Amino acid sequence: MEEADNGCEWDVASDTCELATEQLSSDEETDGKEEDDFKTDDFKDGEVNEFPDLEWLEELYQENDSDDDLAGEPGDEKQRTFSATARMFKLRRNLDQLDNFHRQKESALLKAREDLNRLHHSIESLLEQRDVLEREIENQEAAKNSVAVIRLRAQQKNLCYELQREEEIEAHTNNELRQQELELSEVELEVGKFSMLRQEVQEEERVFQILKAQNAVQRLQQEKNNSHTLQLKIQNLKNFDRRNSDMLEKMGTLSEKKTEDGRTNRKVGAKYLKETIRRMQQQEVEREQKKRESMQKRIQAVKLLKSNIEATQENLRVRHSRAKANTLKKERQQKRLKESLHAQGINSTRHIYQQKRDEEMKQKQEEFKERQKARRLEIVEKLVEEEQLVKSRKAHQAPLPKTKTGHKILSPGRIREKLLRYLDSVHPSGTERDTTLRNFSASGSSSESEYQEDIIPKEMQHPSLPDSLEEPEFCGLWDQKFKLPLNEKTHLTPTEVKREPAVVYRKLSTTPKKVGGKQIKGPSFTSKPEVILFKDFEVGETYKKKVILTNISYITNHCKFLGISAQLQDFIMINFQPPGPLSTGMSCEMQITFHPSINEDLEGEVDFASAAGRFSVHVRCTIKRCDLEVDNQFIDFGSHVMGQIISRTITLTNKGALATRFSLDTTKPVPEIHQVQMPSHRSADTQQDTICADQNQSSASVATRELHNMDHVLDKSSVSRQCQRESQVSAADPRSASVSSGMHAQIAEGFSDSCDIRIGNVREGDIGPFESVKLEIIFSPTVPGEVKLDLYIKFSDPTSCPIAILVKGEGVGLPVWVVEPNIDMKICMFDHLYQEVVTLQSSTSRALKLTFDLWPEMRKHMEIIPRTGFLQAQSSFTAHLKFVPRNTLPQDANKYFDSATSVLEVPMAVQVAGQVQPVIYTVQAIVTSSDLKFGQSEVDFGYCSIYQSVKSSVRLTNMSLLPQEFGFVGLPEFVDVQPNDGFGTLLPQETLEIDIIFSANKAKEYRFHLSCKSGINRVFPLACRAMGVCPTLALSHSLVQFGPTAVGDHSTALLYLTYNQTVRNQSKQRPSAGARLFSFTPPQDSSISITPAAGRLLPGKRCLVLVTFKPKLEDRDIKEEALRLLLKAKQTNEEDIKKLLEEEAKREAEPNKGKKLSKSSKMSDFSKTATPIETPPPDNIDAGGQRFEEARASLLHSFTSRYSEYTIPCFVSDGDPPEEDRQTQPTWSPLNTVYLKLQCPAVQPPLVVVSSNIRNYALDFHQVAVGERVIKRFSAQNISEESLELRSSLLDIYGPFSLLNSLRGIGPGEKHTLVLAFCPTLEKKYCETLEVRCQKMTLAVTLRGEGIVPAITSSHSGGLLDFGYVMEKESTSQVLKLQNSSAVAVGFKAMLYSLSPSKTQGADEKVALLLGGYTDSKIQPVVGTHNYNGLSVFSVQPVEASIAARQSQDVVVTFHPDHPSVNYSDRLTIELVNKTKLCVLDLRGAASAHNMYLNGGDPLTVPIESLLPPLITSQPELAGQSEEMEIPVLVTLRASYSMGTIRPAVRELQIGCIRASKKGSDFLWDNLASLQQRGFSVEPSKGSVEAGSRHTIKLTWTPQSGHKPNEVVQMCVPLTVKGDETRVYNVTLMALVSTHVD
Repeated sequence: MEEADNGCEWDVASDTCELATEQLSSDEETDGKEEDDFKTDDFKDGEVNEFPDLEWLEELYQENDSDDDLAGEPGDEKQRTFSATARMFKLRRNLDQLDNFHRQKESALLKAREDLNRLHHSIESLLEQRDVLEREIENQEAAKNSVAVIRLRAQQKNLCYELQREEEIEAHTNNELRQQELELSEVELEVGKFSMLRQEVQEEERVFQILKAQNAVQRLQQEKNNSHTLQLKIQNLKNFDRRNSDMLEKMGTLSEKKTEDGRTNRKVGAKYLKETIRRMQQQEVEREQKKRESMQKRIQAVKLLKSNIEATQENLRVRHSRAKANTLKKERQQKRLKESLHAQGINSTRHIYQQKRDEEMKQKQEEFKERQKARRLEIVEKLVEEEQLVKSRKAHQAPLPKTKTGHKILSPGRIREKLLRYLDSVHPSGTERDTTLRNFSASGSSSESEYQEDIIPKEMQHPSLPDSLEEPEFCGLWDQKFKLPLNEKTHLTPTEVKREPAVVYRKLSTTPKKVGGKQIKGPSFTSKPEVILFKDFEVGETYKKKVILTNISYITNHCKFLGISAQLQDFIMINFQPPGPLSTGMSCEMQITFHPSINEDLEGEVDFASAAGRFSVHVRCTIKRCDLEVDNQFIDFGSHVMGQIISRTITLTNKGALATRFSLDTTKPVPEIHQVQMPSHRSADTQQDTICADQNQSSASVATRELHNMDHVLDKSSVSRQCQRESQVSAADPRSASVSSGMHAQIAEGFSDSCDIRIGNVREGDIGPFESVKLEIIFSPTVPGEVKLDLYIKFSDPTSCPIAILVKGEGVGLPVWVVEPNIDMKICMFDHLYQEVVTLQSSTSRALKLTFDLWPEMRKHMEIIPRTGFLQAQSSFTAHLKFVPRNTLPQDANKYFDSATSVLEVPMAVQVAGQVQPVIYTVQAIVTSSDLKFGQSEVDFGYCSIYQSVKSSVRLTNMSLLPQEFGFVGLPEFVDVQPNDGFGTLLPQETLEIDIIFSANKAKEYRFHLSCKSGINRVFPLACRAMGVCPTLALSHSLVQFGPTAVGDHSTALLYLTYNQTVRNQSKQRPSAGARLFSFTPPQDSSISITPAAGRLLPGKRCLVLVTFKPKLEDRDIKEEALRLLLKAKQTNEEDIKKLLEEEAKREAEPNKGKKLSKSSKMSDFSKTATPIETPPPDNIDAGGQRFEEARASLLHSFTSRYSEYTIPCFVSDGDPPEEDRQTQPTWSPLNTVYLKLQCPAVQPPLVVVSSNIRNYALDFHQVAVGERVIKRFSAQNISEESLELRSSLLDIYGPFSLLNSLRGIGPGEKHTLVLAFCPTLEKKYCETLEVRCQKMTLAVTLRGEGIVPAITSSHSGGLLDFGYVMEKESTSQVLKLQNSSAVAVGFKAMLYSLSPSKTQGADEKVALLLGGYTDSKIQPVVGTHNYNGLSVFSVQPVEASIAARQSQDVVVTFHPDHPSVNYSDRLTIELVNKTKLCVLDLRGAASAHNMYLNGGDPLTVPIESLLPPLITSQPELAGQSEEMEIPVLVTLRASYSMGTIRPAVRELQIGCIRASKKGSDFLWDNLASLQQRGFSVEPSKGSVEAGSRHTIKLTWTPQSGHKPNEVVQMCVPLTVKGDETRVYNVTLMALVSTHVD
C-alpha cells in the first residue's frame, strides 16, 4: 500500500505551484545547485519514456524516417528529431507552469497587502477606542466612581491586549509582505531569464505546425496510392475468377452426372420402400379397425350402463320422494297428536313414548312369529328332502335283516308327523297367523300401518337381528344372499331418519273406514267456503266470516270442534255450537272472528271430529300487497328522420291494495340476495332430493337463458312475475327465507339528455292501490341507425320485482356529414401552432352553402379557414383548423377545458343552408405546459475547500405531458453537472435528480447562474452560490482506493495530515496562528476506523494517519438471515410431515380399500402431536448464539461483492482552548473542515471459520488456573474455487498462547483444524491475535483468556498427622477438606511418598539408621514399615480430582496395618495442577495385637524393620505356659545440675486402650518400695483405662543426698497391664545427673 501511495503522490498531493517550485527553485530541490536556464542537454533520449502522451509523436517521426520523399523536400533543410520535439513540449509545459507560479505569487502579494491595510484600519480604530476609554476613566476618577473606573480599566486592559496582538500581527504581516515581494522579484527574474528560451520555443512550435501540415499532405498522397494499388488487385482477382469459371463448369457437368445416377438409384429404392410402407399401412388400418370395433363395443356397454344408472337413479328418486312425503306426513300427524294431547291435558311426551314402545313390542312379536314360521317351513322342507333321500338310498341298497330286539323303531314318516304336530301345538298355524295379522291391521290406524311399512325395509337393511335358539340342522339355499326384486313394495329409508310416533287422528279422505257396516271414502263434511280467506287485512281491525259445514256422507253424522292451529290461536276466535246428529245433506254454521295484531301472512287449519274421522278447514290470512303490471313491455317507434320528436305512452297499473313509490330509469336493478335458512339434512334422502331440486333449478335456469335469447321482452316479464311470486312465497313463510329488503332509492338523475331515447317528465312518483299512471317515452334520433334501450320500473316495495321495458327505434341520417366527427389534436403545448383538416361529405344532388361556427371563447386560440364555403353535389369540402393554445386557455374556455386532466373538448357546428340541424363535430386536445421546474430556486454549496469538491442534488421535473430534451449549457469551468454531463431526456411528469459538482479553484465567494435549455429552445436559469475556502490542515491524499478486501480481512492506508502555516483562510474572521485540534468522524457501525481519530497539530508539523477498512456483516442482516433459515426449516418440516402423511395414507389405503380415510383429520392429529418450530422475532435472536453463527456462515457462503463509498470529515478547530479553562471546547469553523473520500470494495472471503466455539472471530478460553493448560480447536474452511496455502503469524514465544499443529494447503471445500493451547503463568487477562494467512486474505482470530490464581485452602495446615494405635488388620480414616474459593475449577493430586518414584533417594538415610544412628530418638524415616503384602499401609482417596468453583472436596486418608508395629510412617503431599504444593503431611501410626498398649520410653531398635534380627527378641509363648509375657522397656531419666542445684528428672509413659474388654482394662506397678528408696516415684501406681483413651504415668527421679555426679542408678520394675490379655512390661529405669542443659 505504501508503494501505491508513493506512486500516486505526484497526482494527489502536489499542485502546479509545487511543481514549478520543484523544477525552478535552486534551494529546495537541487541542494544548493543553481539552474540558471534549461539547456538542451537536460533532455536526453531516455527521458522520452516519461511522457506517455507523446507516443503519437514517436510514430510520426518513425513514418518520417521511413519516408524518403519527406526527407528530400527543399523546404525542410534540417531534419527534426523526436528528442527535439519532446524537448519543445517539455519546455512549453515548464514555461506555462512558471507563468502560473508568477500569477500565483502576484495574487498572494495582493492578498497580503489587503490584509495589511485591514490591520492598519483595525489598529487605528483600537487607538481611537483607547483614547475614548482614557478620557472616560479621567471623567469617572474626577467623579470618584470607583466601580466604573474598575470596569473601564478592565476594558482598557483588554483593549491594550488586543492592540498589542494586532501590532504583532501587523509586524508579522509586514514580514510576510516583504517575503512575498522578494519571492515575486525572484520569480520575475526567473521569467526574464527564460525570455530567449520562450522565443525559441515559439519558433519551434511554428516549425512543428508546418511539419504537421506537410505530413498530412504526404499521408493523403499515400492513401491515394494505396487506393490505386487496391483497384489493380481487384482487377487481377476478377481475371482470376473468369479463368476459374471454365473449370467450375466442367466440375459441374461431372457432378450432374453423379446426381443423375444417384436419382436413379433412389427411384429403385423408393419403389421397394413404397411397397413396404403400403404393407405397414394396411396392417395399421387393420389394427385401427379392430380398435374401433372394440371401442364401439365399449361405447355400447357404457351407454347401457348409463341407461341402467339413469333408471336406477329415477327409481331411487321416486323412492326418496315417497319416503320424504311419508316422513313429512308423519311429522304433521305427530304434531297434531301432540296438540290434541296437550289440549286434553295429557303428557304428550310420555304418551308418545309409551305408544312407540307398544308398537316396537308388537313389531318384535310379529317378526318373531315370522321367523318361527320361516324356520318351521325350512324344517319341513328339510324333512321332505331327507325322506326323499332315504327313499332313494333304500332303492339302491339291499334289504337289511330284521332285528330280533324288542325295541320299536319309528319310521321317518311317523317322526315327521310327530314333529309337525309338536310345531302346530307350540306355534299357531299359518291361517291363524294371517287372521291375527289382518285383525291387527284392521284394528290399527292408518298411521300405524304406514309406520309398519316403513319399519319393514329397515329390518331388511339390517338383517343382523338376534336369531332364535332353534337352529336348522342343515344349511341350504336359504342361507344364501338374495336380491330384492324391484317390483316389491319396499321403501328405502336410511337409518339416520328419526322415527316419530304416528298421529292418532286421520283425515276421512285418506283412509276408508266402516261405520255402521258401511265403508266411507273421502271427507264426510264439506265447508263453504272451502278456504276461509281474510285478504288485505290491517292490524288492529276485526274481521268476521260465517262458514257452513254440510254433511255429505250417506249416514247420520255428528260434528265436534277440536281446535285450531297453534299459529292462529292468538288471532282467531271460533264461535261454534255443536248441532248434534246431522242427516245427510244437513248443515251447521260456524262464525270465525279474526283480530290481527301482527302484519304477517298467517295460515292454518280448524280441526273437527266426526263419526267417520277427523277433518279440517283451511284458513288463510294475507296482508296488503302490491300487484303491479304494465300494458306494454315492448315499444317500437319505427324509422324517423334525425331531428324529429316522437312520444309513446305506457300505463302502469297497481291491482293490489298497497301503495308504493316507483321510478323509471335505465339502471339495471341489482338482484336481491335471499338469505335462505337451510334445512337440516336429516337423511340421505333429503340430500338427494335437494340435489335433484338443484338440478331442476339449473335446468330451468338454462331454459330461461335460452328463452331470454329468443324473446327478451317476454323473458323479462316472466322473470318479473316469477320474482313477484317468489317474494310472495318468501313473505308468506318468513322462517324459511329472510329476503334482504331494499330497493335502490337513487334514481338515474344524470340520465343523458343527448340520448336518442329519453323519458318524459314523469320519472318517479307514487301509485296508490287500484290506481294507474301513464308514463311518457320520447324518441328524438340524432345519430343514424337503430337504437335500443332497456328501461326499468323500480318500486320501493321490497316484494315487487322491477319491470323491464324494451324501447326500439331507428334514425335516418343527414345528407351532409363530417368524415371525421372527432378531430383529435393529440397532446399540444402552450404557445405552439397545430393544424388539422376538417372534411365534409355530401350525398345530395345539389350544391350547399356551409358556414363554420366558432365559439367566442375559442376565438383567441382557434381559427378555421375558410369560414364560409360551398359544398358541391356528391363531393367533399376541406377546411383548415389552426390551433394555438395560449396560457389564458383555462380562464377563457373553462367550460370546455378540464384543469384537472388538461383535456380540451370543444363541440363545433357547421351550418348547412336549407338544413335545420347543424353538422356537429368535436375538437379534442390535451394541452400541456412546456416548463421544466427545479426543486429549489437557489443552490447554496456553502463552504467549499479548494482541495475538495461539493456535490448538491437538484430535482428537475418535466411539467409537460410530452418528453423533453434538456441540457446545461455555458457551464463555468469550476462546475460539473451529472449524469451524462448535464444532457438527457425527461419523460412526461418525470423527476430527475441532477448532481451539480462545485470545485472551488480560489478562496473567494462565488455567485453564478446555470442555464438549462430545453429542446424547444426555452432557457430555465438556476441561481447558485458558494464560498471557496483554503483549510489550515491538508491531507496528503483526499481519495483512498482500497483494494478488494475479503469479509473478515482488513486493508490499511497511510496518510499525512499537514499543517500548512503559509495558507490563510479568506474569511471575515481572522484565524489564530497557534496549534490546531482535529477530529475525524467516521460513520457509526461502519467498517472504517481511523487512528488517531483526534489530536493536536502544531504549525509546520505533520501527523501520520492510519485508515483501516475491515468489512463485516451487519447484525441486522445476520438476524434476518437467521429468521429466514428458521422459516425455511419450518417449511421443510411441514413438507416432510405432508410426505409422511401421504405415504402413510397410501400404505393404509392398500389393505383398506373399502374404508375412507380422512386425511384432514390425520393431518390435524399429526400437527397437534408434532412440535412446531417457533419463529422468534429478529430482535430476540442472541448475537452470539448458535443460530446467529449459522446465519453468519450462510451469508459468508452466499456473499456477493459489494462496493461502498464513505466521505469522512475531519473537523479542525480555530485554535487551542483558552488557557484559563482548558476544559472549554474550542471553536470549530466549517471553513477548516477537510474531507477524506474512501472507496471500499468488499468481496467474499475464501477462508471462513466453521467452528461453533468461535464467536465474532474470537476464541475465548475464559478463566484458567495459573499453571493449567487448556486446549481448544477451531476449523477453517476453504469456500473458494482455488487451493489455498495456509500460513500463520508468530505468537509471543513468552506468552501463554501456542499453536500446537502446523498448517498445510487445503483444496476447495476442504477444512483444516487448528489446535491452540492456553497456559497462563500470571494472574491477569491475556489477549493476542493469530493471523491465518493465504494468498487472498488474512483471517485474524483474537485469542482471549484470563489467568486465575487458584485459592485452595486445606483443613490441615501440614505437619504431623497421627493416627494413634490401631488393632492389627483393622483400619481408621481421617478426612482432609479442601475448599476452592476461586472462580475456576482447580485440579489436584494426592501423592504418598511411599508410592513416589523418587523414594529411592533416601537409601543413605536408611543405611545410617541401620549402622548405629538409631540411638537418637529424634531421627525418624519418612517411610516406615510396610505391610507384609508389600503395599503401603496408608491409602488416599481420591488420588486425583478437580474441585469445582466455590466448592469443596474431601480427601480421605486411611491407615490399615496388617501386623503390629510402632514404626508405620509415610508422607502425604497434596499438589495442585500448577505444581504448587498445598500441604505436606507426615503420617504416623502404630498397630497392636492387643487392646492395651504402652507408649513411651527409649527406643530399643531401629525405627524401621530390616532383614537383621532384632536386638531384643521376645520368646514366644509355649503351649500351655501360664507365665505372663515380659516386654522390656527402657526409660532414661536425666537430672540437670546447674549452679549447685539439681533439678529432678521427669519422664512420662502413656497406657492406652484401643477398645473395651470383658476382663477390664487395668494396669499395676509392682515393687514400688524399692523404687522409692532409690529416689524414683510413680504416679499413679495403678488405675484403669477407658476404651479409646490414654492414661499418662509420670516418672520422677530425685537424686538422693550424697549422690555422686557420675554414678548411674538403674532399677527394673514390672508393669502389669490387663486387657484382652495380660501383659507384663519389664521397665528398666536408668537415672543419672547431667551438667548439659537439654
